[in-house]
Amino acid sequence: MVRDPGLQPERTRLAWRRTAMSQSVGALLLLHTAASGSSPLGWAGAVCAATATAVTFFVGGMRRETAPPPPTAMALTAATTAATALISLPLLLIGGT
Repeated sequence: MVRDPGLQPERTRLAWRRTAMSQSVGALLLLHTAASGSSPLGWAGAVCAATATAVTFFVGGMRRETAPPPPTAMALTAATTAATALISLPLLLIGGT
């Protein structure tokens, strides 16, 4: 019997792409903030966000029809995204200066 996965794999692949795209927008905004204020914290946030975007893009591409990405790749995605959020929080609180 052949397994019919339906549309779920396509929806999941599109979700990974949307996540990577929204992270890239955030990375560009952090880069703009860093360039206009030349804050070391801003530059750290921009680099971390760009890394999180690249990791999310590549991990999402690792997904196959029937299997999720490896757990270590998923953990790396979560860690880089969380690090971006933690670095960006002070930028939000102090206004990017």
